[in-house]
Parts: sequence; C-alpha cells; structure tokens
Amino acid sequence: MYNYAGVIVNNDSIKVDKIFTYKVPEVLKNKIALGQRVKVPFGMGNKNIDGFVVQLYEFIELDSKSINKLKAIIEISDDFQVIREKDIALIGIMRSKYLCTYLECIKVFIPSGITKGMKFKTKNLVVLGSPITDKYKKESYVKIIDFVKENNGTYNKQQLSNELGFSLSSINTLIKHGFLNLEEAVVNRYNDRQYKAYEEKQLNPLQQQAVDTVMKSRNKKFLIHGITGSGKTEIYMNLVKKAMDEGKDSIILIPEISLTPQMVERFKGRFGRDVAIFHSKLSDGERFDEWMRVKMGKVKVAIGARSAIFLPFSNLGLIIMDEEHEGSYKSDSDPKYHARDIADLKSHIEGCKVVLGSATPAVDTYYRTTTGEYTLITLSERADGALLPQIKVVDMREELMNDNKSIFSASLFSGLKQTLENKEQAILFLNRRGFSTFVSCRKCGYVFKCRNCDIALTYHNHASNLTCHYCGAKRELVNTCPRCKSKYVKYFGIGTEQLEDQVKKVFPEAKTLRMDFDTTREKHSYEKIYNSFRNQEYDVLIGTQMVAKGLDFPEVTLVGVIAADLSLNLPDYRANERTFQLITQVSGRAGRGKKPGKVVVQTYSPENFSIKYAMENDYISFYKEEIEIRRNMNYPPFAKILAINLSSEDEKLLIKSIQDLGDKLHLKLDNNDKMEVLGPCPCGISKIKNAYRWQIIIKGDFTLELAEDIKNITYNELSSVYNYIRVSLDVNPNNLL
Repeated sequence: MYNYAGVIVNNDSIKVDKIFTYKVPEVLKNKIALGQRVKVPFGMGNKNIDGFVVQLYEFIELDSKSINKLKAIIEISDDFQVIREKDIALIGIMRSKYLCTYLECIKVFIPSGITKGMKFKTKNLVVLGSPITDKYKKESYVKIIDFVKENNGTYNKQQLSNELGFSLSSINTLIKHGFLNLEEAVVNRYNDRQYKAYEEKQLNPLQQQAVDTVMKSRNKKFLIHGITGSGKTEIYMNLVKKAMDEGKDSIILIPEISLTPQMVERFKGRFGRDVAIFHSKLSDGERFDEWMRVKMGKVKVAIGARSAIFLPFSNLGLIIMDEEHEGSYKSDSDPKYHARDIADLKSHIEGCKVVLGSATPAVDTYYRTTTGEYTLITLSERADGALLPQIKVVDMREELMNDNKSIFSASLFSGLKQTLENKEQAILFLNRRGFSTFVSCRKCGYVFKCRNCDIALTYHNHASNLTCHYCGAKRELVNTCPRCKSKYVKYFGIGTEQLEDQVKKVFPEAKTLRMDFDTTREKHSYEKIYNSFRNQEYDVLIGTQMVAKGLDFPEVTLVGVIAADLSLNLPDYRANERTFQLITQVSGRAGRGKKPGKVVVQTYSPENFSIKYAMENDYISFYKEEIEIRRNMNYPPFAKILAINLSSEDEKLLIKSIQDLGDKLHLKLDNNDKMEVLGPCPCGISKIKNAYRWQIIIKGDFTLELAEDIKNITYNELSSVYNYIRVSLDVNPNNLL
C-alpha cells in the first residue's frame, strides 16, 4: 500500500519541471498505480490539473510539519495506466539525453485525446426487440422489421430513414413499443478496410540468411544494408510473422507518410485488418482509437511514422526502421529525439530486437557496425534477379555549351520520349516545390523576400502568388520592382510546378502527376496519388523527396534527377551524404519490374565523390571517403554537436542575451580541450515568422552531465528574459540553418 506519489504536473513551464510529492488519500491507496493520470491541486490557487504518477512510496524522509503541508491527489482520471512502467524509465533517460522537460517527454507517449477526455465514438444501432403483435402488423411496420431482421445491428435510425427511405415516425413507434431496440456500439474511426491478399513469397538465399541471422543471433541490433529492390520488405514480413508466432508484438517505422499506403496495403494484405496505423495525418479520434487498440492488446503489429515508436505494446519483440537514414526520423520539436535512439533504448529496456534497413545507411549507423554495436547484414542482389538500372551522369555545363538551355538534357529528353512511346512510366525528381524558387529585379538585384522571414519567396503559378515556405505567408505578384520601379522582374530557378508545366509543354500527350507538399495537403492525397500512378493512369510522376524512396512501381523504367546539386550545396556537414542517398534512392525506383531501368542524373558537379559513387552504386567507397572527412573534422560519429538556438522579435535583446550566454559558456568550456564553442552568430536563416535567430554551436565528446550543466547555464542566464526569448537545445540537429 502506497501513501505518497511522485507526480509530474501538466504545466509547460520549465520552472515546474520536477517531480512533486502528493499524499495518496485512503480511498485511492488500493487503486493507485504507476503511469496513471490523476487530478491534483496545484499552485497558490490549488487549481485542479492533470498529473502523471511516476513514483510511489510507502514512506518519505520529511519532518511531520512538511508532511502535513503536502497536498493530496483528488482522483484517478482513467481506469487504466496511460504510461507503462517501462516507459517511465525511458522518459527519465529522454529528459537527460534531449535536454527537455518531463512533460514534453510524456506527451509523445500518449495521444492528445487522452488529456482531452476523449472516449470511443459510439452510435445507437437498431436491433430486433420482442415479436411484433397483430395490432401493429401494418405493411410499413413489417417491412422495417423484416429489413432489420436481415441486417440486425447494422444501421442506426438516421441511416434507416435518410439512406434507406423508411419512415422515421414508424421506426420510433416500433422502438416505443419494444418491437425494435437501440443498442450502443463503438464506431471504428481507424482504417478497417479489407485489402487484397498479399501472398507470402519464397525467400531467396540472401533473404533467408538475413532472417536466420536476426532470429538466431544473440545480438539484438541489426543493420540490413540491401541495395534498392533487394527485398527488404519481404524480410520484414517474415520477421514480423516469426515474432507473432512467439506471441510478441512488432512496430514497423517508415519515414514518409507517402510510403504508408504501399506498406499498409502489403501488411494488411498479409496479416489482415488487425494492423494498427499511426501517423500525423490521422485525426485525433483516429489516433486515439489506434492507440487504444494497441493498449488493449487487440493488435500485434503497428505501422507508422516516428511517433509510432512510443505505442504501448505490452510484449514488444521487434522494432523495424525502414529507410533508417531518413532525416524525418528526427523530431524538430521537443523532445528532439531520433527514433533510432529510442529504438536502441527500448531494446535495452524491453529486450526487443531492432532491425534497421536501408540501401544507403546513415554514415553514423554504418560506423556502428564497424564497432560491433550493430550486426551487419548485406543484400547485394535484387530479390527477383532484376538488374540495377543503368545510371548516366550528365554535365549540364556541357549542355549549355551545346546551346541546350532547356531543363531537360539531351539524354533525359530522348529517354522520356522513348519511355512514353513504349507506354512505360517515368519519375522525375526535383527537391524543390513551386514554379520559381525566387523572383528578383534584373536591374537593381532586388529579391522578393518574405516580410516575416529572411527567405526568398517562391512563385506558385497555379495560385498566381508568391509564398513563403517557412511561415506560409502569401504576397500578390507584381510586375514592377518595389525598389527601383523597373519592369525587369524575372523568375529564377525551377520547382516541381514549373517542371510539370515543362513536361506538358514538351510532351503534350504525357499524363503527368505531381507529388509534393502542395499536392498532398488533403488527408488521403498520398493514397490517391500512389494508387493512380500504380494503376498506370499517369505516365510521369514528378515530385520532391517523397518519390525518392521505398515506392515500388514495376512499370517505371526511367528516372530523371533534374538538379543533383541542390542538396550538395547546402551549408551542412551531411551535404555529401544526403546527395549520395537521394541520388541512389531515387535511382532505385527504376527497373524494379521485368523491364530494365535507366537513370539520368543532371548536375553541374559530376566530379563530386558523392555523385560519382552514386552513379557506380558504390556505398562502401562513399562511406570510406566520407568517414575520413568526419574523423578529420571531428564531426559525428566522432563527436556530438549541441546547437543552442535563441529567437526573439526583439533583436537587440536577443543579441545582448546570446552574447552574455556565450561569455558564460566560453568561460566554462574554453579550457576543455575536448570541447569547441562556435559563436554566437546569426543562424543561416536569420529570421523566421518575425523572430530573429542566433545560435551557439558546441562540438565535442560531451557527457550527459556536461550537457545538463550547459542546459542549466542557458536557462539560468536567460531566466529574466525567458518570456521574450525562445530557447531551443538540439543534440546532433538535422541541420544548422
């Protein structure tokens, strides 16, 4: 029996980021449990707020006066634990590792519907009651009774009336006299569609060896380095089946929502409806229902984006991360976790196996195979014996010298022409959306920028406006320069929208489809685009990085990479890695069926090693060259990076505050030969949503304790201006812009 509880309160202030002790009242002592949500009085006014029980104790070391001052828990909010006991340990580790608050960690474990008091959606269905008496055997009544008899518990009153045409008055009369009854039933808000059976395939020797290695090895962490089309998904399915046979649960993580329709189709086609789906495009109600299905043990498998890693399976045996190199596995909001790190921690806490898969593993991950942390499994052949596509790199400087000013090189133009003539499909990849990437005046050089952000506006032709891709602000297009009043306003750069227009112009017979942020805003847009292209309703799919990985279209024989240099020229130490990954991944979409594939990569930097090795599909050579650069420059995996980012609408206050903070950090760390403090300086994008942005970068092999010290110094230094300055601490951020 517990007398006291340690509670984390539902208050976002960093000043209350600690565990508060409450008394457990007598009536709750036999009911209280770790992980429960409770109501507690908090603050000077004893406001009733949510709290989460993370500790329980019989005794506490306090004097009687202090104990008497303790407040008591008011009530237990739910009849189940919203947080598993195993997750309480994980929350503590995450708070230290990601320099965030307890509450921020708790929020990723439970759907927002829980704290909103959401319940299952129900409706009253019409069912048969007592036999109808002779007095009421009118034709209209008998028709309703007979229909309900055949469809007992299928329809509610409104459906019987509005959709099927029965008289609502007659239905109510039959209910009033007990000939029909109303029965409450739960309405499923999740995807319970029946999918076409996805039959199990015979594994080839390499696939079977991969499955055997995972199942028989004493190690719990694996990296499957398999070339595109090597059959990693079939390996995943076999592993999930073996986990199910052992009574264990599985989580399959995918990096892009655009991959969800394909993966759901395959897994539900193989394992039936009882596969949960969990990602950001679901409504609050759908996320609540799927989370509760997992919590109640009604499903053994879940597929989703990074947040699915926190689903409350009771007997987790397997975590699979497909396309593990993808940056979308890293959260941009607190806690700024990486799903791969959480999978590692869960493996340690719960004893589950972790399988990462990629044709282009993250350099950090592959390095961990060389230290023995991960067991490396290599798949060097395509599953069905198909050949890798032929890749041709086109130097766009030579195209210009040959007077070709088109966005299509001669090779890509002829390739597209041939593909369309053969009634085959093509994918064109350009990692920029919009029509023109910026608009400027050719006379004075003025660039049309967002009023709220330090970023050029992008022209969208179909909407006929200039849009900021950071804050969403829109500006009406003008043909006169605001600075010099000249009419020499010109559009520069190219995005997916203009690429689509160019394809239609040059190949008017081609049916084009676009997949980017602008065309996938609606809830089921990914699935619609995926299905229509898979069903060959379109000839050319144009898209951003959404089309670069995982998608399997057997009729795609040509892939065109329009501008391979976009990712190469970013000011980031991962630029070479990302370029290699994007080119290799998007190239892998070609030739996945029986027909050979061809890839045309257009670039102004054909001599760059990432492009050269991508053309040769040579990951190992790329890795060896890249890892030496990282070693020499002391970048991850040989060191950690901590980015301290401050933002404020008050630029003077921001600069003074970050300079004072910089002085404190230099004083503490400059004598540490393992640490390097860079800055303070403005961020690469110095203003977003009217907030100016500055940063300090700390690089080195720092411990959790030192990181905690840095966090405390940061918040203590900024305590007096905390209401005016936003603070972000990010360990190994995705980018430093």
